[in-house]
Amino acid sequence: MRIRPTSFALALALALGSSWAADTAPAKPDTLSGARTLIAQKQWSAAVDALKKANDTGSADWNNLMGYSLRKGLPPDYTGAERFYNEALRIDPKHRGALEYSGELYLITGDLPKAEQRLATLDKVCTLPCEEYTDLKKSVVRYKANGNKYVAAP
Repeated sequence: MRIRPTSFALALALALGSSWAADTAPAKPDTLSGARTLIAQKQWSAAVDALKKANDTGSADWNNLMGYSLRKGLPPDYTGAERFYNEALRIDPKHRGALEYSGELYLITGDLPKAEQRLATLDKVCTLPCEEYTDLKKSVVRYKANGNKYVAAP
């Protein structure tokens, strides 16, 4: 049996090409970068719009950013923010951002026990130093020092 050189070359190219392609697959584009930029600029409403456009509801990061944007917006939507933080934590129970920000939300709404639960979870999931743990811990301390009233970070 004689193998044609073109058939052999095609088979070799397909075999090599498939393994090469698997190793060099393009990275998934970051659909949240535009929303992150708007959040950094404190453009909460525009960030919500960008997140809605991205519609990555299965992502813990997406849900965390949506919760954050709703909490910071004017007027703030605390109920919506809590729903998105909880969804982020359902997807990824160790999501440090959602744990910190939902803890802040609970302080804002006067629910110290829930904020302390989030802090305790951060204590377990973080390897210290951990910015999310440190920031929420400072917020809890300020809250208690201010007669159990929320005080935003300076």
